[in-house]
Amino acid sequence: MKNPALPSNEMQRIQALHHLNVLDTGAEERFDRLTRLAQQLYACDEAMISFIDSKRQWVKSQAGQYPKEIPRELSFCAHVILSNDPLIVNDASQDPRFANNPWVVGEQHVRFYAAVPIKHSNGTVIGSISIWGSAPRDFPAEDITSLKDIADLVEHELAAMEISTQDYLTGLLNEAGFTVLAQNSLNMCDRMELPVSLAYFDLKDIARINQKHGNKEGDRALAFFGELLRFGFRNSDVLGRLASDKFVVLMANTSLESTYDTLRRFKERVERSGKERNLNYHVEYSVGLSWVDDQGHYHLDTLLNAARSEVLASK
Repeated sequence: MKNPALPSNEMQRIQALHHLNVLDTGAEERFDRLTRLAQQLYACDEAMISFIDSKRQWVKSQAGQYPKEIPRELSFCAHVILSNDPLIVNDASQDPRFANNPWVVGEQHVRFYAAVPIKHSNGTVIGSISIWGSAPRDFPAEDITSLKDIADLVEHELAAMEISTQDYLTGLLNEAGFTVLAQNSLNMCDRMELPVSLAYFDLKDIARINQKHGNKEGDRALAFFGELLRFGFRNSDVLGRLASDKFVVLMANTSLESTYDTLRRFKERVERSGKERNLNYHVEYSVGLSWVDDQGHYHLDTLLNAARSEVLASK
């Protein structure tokens, strides 16, 4: 078995994947209908849409019984992302990259595998749509073309998610929407010389909640936190969900003293609401704070980087 190499643009690729907020999310019909279509079209054992994270393959949608995630070094898909071309394996037991792979020699008995890369809008390959079966088979050019067509539909759905300014899970602004509205608010505060604070929230243990209670419960935890943010901050504040389990609030015309008081009351609300809903886990987070003082600049990137740095320093 040959371990997959890392793409030359790995850092850019991982960053793009995380900003989509698609990892560790629940099933969605817009993706599930495409895997069902692929399984029916090719009469295969399994069809899946999967993404390659830094250390794992994570399956967003599947028609079959494949695990939701496996180590990256065992992943067929991790080889797919090394190229822009389809990967066709007619008999994995005869391919030196996969012959000793547990999915080939184990009870899954994978022999045939075909996959087309899935690209982010920036051109990096973040995953694949793939099919596999337990018997060797050919995959003619017309089948490759139709699998590419399905991959195009997956990319269209991902692009629609990215273009939207609203995070579908929490109802808050996504990164694109937050960036625009927050900078507009900062520009107004700059003109009027108003104080500004930014709070950056990093939720803990979402991956553990997914593993222990399932992805739907992890989604509920994220949606619950978004709901608490809406109730805990003012209508004039700009609230957003950034990459996966990262949230942010920009508070215009807010003194530093008022910000600390708001964050204290918000923490109490989170703890109280968790008990009221009888959650069998704790919604915990780290928070970083940045602000514009008399000598500061009203730049969103500067505020975000300062708040992120504070969170990292606390770990």
